[in-house]
Amino acid sequence: MAFTSSPRGARLARRLVSHRLDSWGHPYGGRVNETLTLIAAELAANAVRHGHVAGRDFHVRLTHGTAAVRVEVSDTRTERVPVLTDAEAPGDAESGRGLLIVTGLATRWGVTPRDGAPGRTVWAELSLA
Repeated sequence: MAFTSSPRGARLARRLVSHRLDSWGHPYGGRVNETLTLIAAELAANAVRHGHVAGRDFHVRLTHGTAAVRVEVSDTRTERVPVLTDAEAPGDAESGRGLLIVTGLATRWGVTPRDGAPGRTVWAELSLA
């Protein structure tokens, strides 16, 4: 699903993920719903903040397998690829902790080139076990 590259778009993406997970049997307030919704919120916020290209949307894809649920957030920026670092943001910084949160919550995550279009896809999986 496509969302405008704005804070409102990021909020809507988060709500869609939570709603879809609930409809798939992972209720609001449950571990899977809360964790994957937070991961999706961080990835969507990063797409808006770091992947914004005027006039271009970001896309969210949610898939459910037998062992894990996966969220993918794609944007059209190609020159700025997120990297995992152990370095934390300074204590008084207002940003810089999103991927540390994703790292702590997701079973695994990564970045791939966007399929069929310019840009990148940041994905995260949460094990159902």
